[in-house]
Amino acid sequence: MEFEHKSVLLEESIDGLAIKPDGIYVDCTTGGGGHSLEIAKRLSSGTLICFDQDSEAIEAAKKRLEDYAPIFVTRNFAEMREALNQLNIDRVDGILMDLGVSSYQLDNRQRGFSYHDDAPLDMRMSGSGLSARDVVNEYGADRLAKILYLYGEEKYAPSIVKGIVRAREQSPIETTSQLAEIIKANVPQKLRKEKNPCRKTFQAIRIEVNRELEVLEKGLADGFDILKNGGRMAVITFHSLEDRAVKNAFKEYCTGCTCPPDFPVCVCGGRPRAELVNKKPITAGEAELEANPRSRSAKLRVIEKL
Repeated sequence: MEFEHKSVLLEESIDGLAIKPDGIYVDCTTGGGGHSLEIAKRLSSGTLICFDQDSEAIEAAKKRLEDYAPIFVTRNFAEMREALNQLNIDRVDGILMDLGVSSYQLDNRQRGFSYHDDAPLDMRMSGSGLSARDVVNEYGADRLAKILYLYGEEKYAPSIVKGIVRAREQSPIETTSQLAEIIKANVPQKLRKEKNPCRKTFQAIRIEVNRELEVLEKGLADGFDILKNGGRMAVITFHSLEDRAVKNAFKEYCTGCTCPPDFPVCVCGGRPRAELVNKKPITAGEAELEANPRSRSAKLRVIEKL
């Protein structure tokens, strides 16, 4: 299967980076290379570093970017600082994070991300380590319910987990279809008729498997530290947990004085370290929504380091 990924908010994110032809840029989530290609086109003597923990994504991006000379790094972007240090790069002009799961990963049955197809329970973006099967079959009921509630905001987590525990006591849950049927059988019938009730549970397990929020927190912190003054960071999120993490981090970077409002003068000495490029998140327009329905939940936030 060919690695394919429709780059979301492509023009908006590239414009947000305000690319300098001689700058150093990092694409933290290269995927099929759509965003990377547009960055590379705008560089002359500059450097592009492409990160992705999925080796298949890196190989696809190499083909797409064969007319350019980016540096490819097959590592999770949480390891960005260490990898750049090894490349003798300590400061960069721009960082892009597209946090969406690629179309290839969603549509490739063997990756086990989708609840629409029958496939092995996997969901590993890197292809190694903890899998969805491990989470579903080995986590205790309390821990599993907490994951579904926190990462999926699933209000029916207790009943879904009870169904999972009952099923795995008989035999291990091996496939996405098995898990999907368990979820459907343990939520109200009304919900099953209105929409597919599996999305939140699958999202929660995927986040746990790939440590997505932990990775994002470290990536944001390290990325902001290595930005040059005047450098920009653009982040595209796809669900409320990601967007909240980015929004809060950016708010912290853009906040100056933290003294109580009733203080006559500032005594903390706090100064903003960044400013928002777009006051509100940028979302997909009608044309993009029609061409790529998966863009409907995407939000782009951009900051510039002072």
